[in-house]
Amino acid sequence: MFGDAGHTPVAAQRVVELVAPALARPAAVFVDATVGLAGHARAVAERCPAARLIGLDRDPEAVRHARARLGPEALVVHAAFADLGATLDAAGAPTPDAVLFDLGASSPQLDSDERGFAYSRDTPLDMRMDPAGPLTAAEILATYPRAELARVLREYGEERYAWGIAGRIVARREAAPILRSGELVDLVRAAIPAAARRTGGNPAKRTFQALRVEVNSELDQLEAALPEAIRRLRVGGRVVVMSYQSLEDAVARRVLGGAAKSSAPAGLPVEPASARPTLRLLTRGAEHATAEEQQSNPRARPLRLRAAEKIREIR
Repeated sequence: MFGDAGHTPVAAQRVVELVAPALARPAAVFVDATVGLAGHARAVAERCPAARLIGLDRDPEAVRHARARLGPEALVVHAAFADLGATLDAAGAPTPDAVLFDLGASSPQLDSDERGFAYSRDTPLDMRMDPAGPLTAAEILATYPRAELARVLREYGEERYAWGIAGRIVARREAAPILRSGELVDLVRAAIPAAARRTGGNPAKRTFQALRVEVNSELDQLEAALPEAIRRLRVGGRVVVMSYQSLEDAVARRVLGGAAKSSAPAGLPVEPASARPTLRLLTRGAEHATAEEQQSNPRARPLRLRAAEKIREIR
């Protein structure tokens, strides 16, 4: 599944531009918190060959592939990015110089017929980024009450017809479990008004996004990992977050933007040192892939990239 050595990582040149200044010092450490196909990691290594590379991924196939592509000098660990702190401590690199989060499912996961991420093909409803994870999408569909299903679809998929879709799922599972993506697509399509089905692409995409986020606790992971990465960065270090859906980007915007603002109450004559911003934003809002890249690589189209530099130690 991870054999595509010709894979082109999204916005690789921009990522390198953003992290390279932080990796100029001797013994610098670059962390790719979602190493995947190792495309970004290799691009950074080519530009900054003296930097130590640490990669994390919760998919064991990605770990094996990244180790093969990056060689023995890189440390690639089977871990979710919420385990960033423990991983860095174990590696003897508690204060990295740059951290990259490339969020969402990887291209091999989306393309796999065994993993069940894609709504465009009929596959088993799994959606686990780590195949050893405790919960599958099929189990969610089989066990969550209607109200909880609707909450997941509404909060994680921003699905306006969440209650109706959840009702269809509960009614259908009374007859037989929902095990295939094709079945779920048909259920979603039947639950959405005909007028809504004619616009916005496949009507099941929001449901599939919501289930994937729930299965993998993606937002909870990001809420834990991003502040930890900022806390551990050296002063002058940089963090880059690549999001592909609005919920992830909202977390990145809030965390990075909050750390780039003073926490002092308005009107104080002197700003306390402890209230000064800890980050300097490197991007104005969220950046997108170039028009050329969006045309050549459709998966680059939803990219929202944010980056910041640490300017003060957090006490």
